[in-house]
Amino acid sequence: MSRKVLVIARDSAIALNYEKALCPAGYAVHFYDHPAAGVLAAMAGGFDLILIGQTTPEPDALEILRQIKTARVPTKVVIVSREATVEAAVAAIREGAADYLREPASAEDLRSVIDRFADSRPVDPAPGTPVIPSEYPQGFEGMLSRCPAMWEVFSLIRRIAPTDSTVLVTGESGTGKEMVARAIHRHSRRRDFPLLACDCTALAPTLLESELFGHAKGSFSGAIATKQGLFEVAHRGSLLLDEVANLSLETQRKLLRVLESRKVRKVGDTVEHDVDIRLIGTTNRVLAEMVKEGEFRADLYYRLNVVPIFLPPLRDRPGDVPLLAMVFLERFSREMDVPCGGFSEEAMRQLESYSWPGNVRELRNIVERLAVLYGGACIELSHLPTEVRESDVISLAQSPRTWEELKRLKRRITEDMERQFLCDALARCAQNITQAAESVGMQRSNFHALLRIRGVKPETRRDG
Repeated sequence: MSRKVLVIARDSAIALNYEKALCPAGYAVHFYDHPAAGVLAAMAGGFDLILIGQTTPEPDALEILRQIKTARVPTKVVIVSREATVEAAVAAIREGAADYLREPASAEDLRSVIDRFADSRPVDPAPGTPVIPSEYPQGFEGMLSRCPAMWEVFSLIRRIAPTDSTVLVTGESGTGKEMVARAIHRHSRRRDFPLLACDCTALAPTLLESELFGHAKGSFSGAIATKQGLFEVAHRGSLLLDEVANLSLETQRKLLRVLESRKVRKVGDTVEHDVDIRLIGTTNRVLAEMVKEGEFRADLYYRLNVVPIFLPPLRDRPGDVPLLAMVFLERFSREMDVPCGGFSEEAMRQLESYSWPGNVRELRNIVERLAVLYGGACIELSHLPTEVRESDVISLAQSPRTWEELKRLKRRITEDMERQFLCDALARCAQNITQAAESVGMQRSNFHALLRIRGVKPETRRDG
């Protein structure tokens, strides 16, 4: 069987030279001139060796190497570069390269390095063993994914981060919107200055305006001193407006003026101050629909939606549940200083079949609970929470064949709709049970009872 070599290089001439040197000897060369596509291919596995050639312009070979190593790809990586200095070789080895060759590399050198490292590939685990992947991508800036849609998000972050364009991050609650905002800031030219976050659901409109724009001494009862707002404090940095859909129309008007003029005036003051910030907004609601209903200003929406980033829900990210479940279990097991027992195949299949209405946040919380209760043991199906263990895979494309299947399907659909109904009501009312009950026309006691029956808990807001 021929050995497979992955080549990542901008210059197609390099790949042609490698093919001429290796193909006659029975090696199969797979070439990618786009670094991101090459990294994805490396993560997919199946290669005996990875060669990273000259990749100017950026990212350079070391950056590609870091991405591959961060993804825990077990295949050995060799860098082939025109920069043949001792310092460059040491830097590459320190970052995890198996070897460092000078470009152009001879056919003998290439064959020798392949023969030297190709036999060290790990053997796949035997069928029936617990689901404990030995390799899984670590994603980007703490966001883990095997899903191409998420890698498109990571690529978009890299492209737009160096600019000052306003970004609107959308997606369901628990998908990681705030993590995207922080990744944008860390890769921007403003990373040496603060990233400040404001939860637009946490304060009444008057207090929120004071938080954003600041206030002058004596401007209202309790204003005993002049206060800077977040726009001023975040000067030259970034400002995150979390759940921007919850801004009142009056606050929206004032925010639009700041974005257009790049000047901010404190509440109760007459002087305007220049501000230089990059604005990042997040929301779990569809602003375009809110604009149609008159709940959100169209002009502000267009100001915010310069670069839209949509985070797909966990149920639409195939392959991510096993990845995230194992990463979280390893993390919590390490924190508790107990062995990581992994998941049984049956338990993992059930985790994958669950719809995860709370997305990554819900998965993380459930895995933490499992680690606390069953730390060190292999997680079995019986260990899973009731709502996960008893969930069925529902397909509306195929009608039920029996009366029992129909009843089970109707019950599952009803439960899912009620759960989503509760989550949406809480999201609209900043997780306030009393307000959510009033908004949907239910008594608080009945609303609270339904929350308990469906296993829905108001969120303690942390990441977006």
